[in-house]
Amino acid sequence: MSNFDRNATVWGPTGARIGSAEYDLGLRSYMLGIYNHMTLALGISALVAWGTFMAAVTSEPTAYRIASEMYLTDIGAAIYLSPLKWIVMLAPLGFVMFMSFSVNRSYQTLLTTFWAFAAVMGISLSTVFLVFKIGSVVQVLFMTAATFGALSLYGYTTRRSLSAMGTFMMMGLFGIIIASVVNIFVQSSALQFGLNVLGILVFAGLTAWDTQRLKDQYDEVVGDAELVGKVSVMGALTLYLDFINMFQLLLQLFGQRNND
Repeated sequence: MSNFDRNATVWGPTGARIGSAEYDLGLRSYMLGIYNHMTLALGISALVAWGTFMAAVTSEPTAYRIASEMYLTDIGAAIYLSPLKWIVMLAPLGFVMFMSFSVNRSYQTLLTTFWAFAAVMGISLSTVFLVFKIGSVVQVLFMTAATFGALSLYGYTTRRSLSAMGTFMMMGLFGIIIASVVNIFVQSSALQFGLNVLGILVFAGLTAWDTQRLKDQYDEVVGDAELVGKVSVMGALTLYLDFINMFQLLLQLFGQRNND
């Protein structure tokens, strides 16, 4: 059943008939739950990132100088310079994989794991304050929010199917990942610039496609409150990752570095 051509009633997965008005109300509640979960996760990540940065950096001279009048504390050295940095870098990926294989767990377990992921991701994201000026980070954050909001709104409201574009964007994402690995060894600034631009376009397309896909997915879970909750958490994770990746790529292009 398509969202673009609904009858006066719909059938839920349990076989119950659901009125059109009830369906629309449930769909709005479902999408709002996704956005609320995503926004709260972003807030957790932002607070943890800022708190980690404040604990990791001092203006008092230490043995770990990273920029003009910016030095690492012992906590900062442990997070960013010791082997612990690999845990900080890889832990978010571990949480994503765990959530992907935990859809059969309870909604509350999935939600708690999502909040934990957002906190761990915040520690990883704290590095942006080491590289970029705080004002620049805030500006790019607002730029990302405006861009994401417009693209997600388009994905939600358009009557055009974006499935073909989504498939193309996923192929482009895999290509960018492969090229990025190659560039680790090549170290080409021109290639990196091109990958950043392509990455922004890819995640822009994925934002619109993921929003439409999540909207359509409501048809598969309508009438099952527990399943709606689980799908809303996983949907929030998807949009969160779209937002974060777009933010980091835009920051690479438009961010002002501390050493500039």
